[in-house]
Amino acid sequence: MNKNQPLPWDHPRFRSWVAVARACQLMQQSLTRALAHLDIKPPHLDILVNLFRFEGISQQELARKLLVGRSNMSMLLPQMENRGLIERRGDKHDKRVLRLYLTEEGRRITEEAMTIQTALIDRTLSDAPIEQFEAIAVHMERIIGLLMQEERQPLELAGDQ
Repeated sequence: MNKNQPLPWDHPRFRSWVAVARACQLMQQSLTRALAHLDIKPPHLDILVNLFRFEGISQQELARKLLVGRSNMSMLLPQMENRGLIERRGDKHDKRVLRLYLTEEGRRITEEAMTIQTALIDRTLSDAPIEQFEAIAVHMERIIGLLMQEERQPLELAGDQ
């Protein structure tokens, strides 16, 4: 960085990047506190909600949806299985694949946690018009697409060598 360049924190895009990151971090902290009595954390909720939406999803598909590695899954899933929240079953057609399902207790906890999360979102974001949030979502989804594309490019380039 040379003396003629503006400092990054003076740039509106940098300020926006930092604001989004901080808001994300604070929302995660708020959600963690709100879910504490259920003895789950946001990563557990991410798994539970995905199993609620996509019953029978494979571990690999779940990891891909959550943008996490197999090591994260291999730590969280046994904990949740031991608590009786989820169960893993072999795939009928491919013995190498494990499919994930909510237990009755897992479904109950998920529904309660989703109610808590929705209330937190409503409390936090209800002071602005819904159109603003729709615009923010469009921009964030564009950024997600760009970052995911960048994430894949090094792999694709390495494969070309």
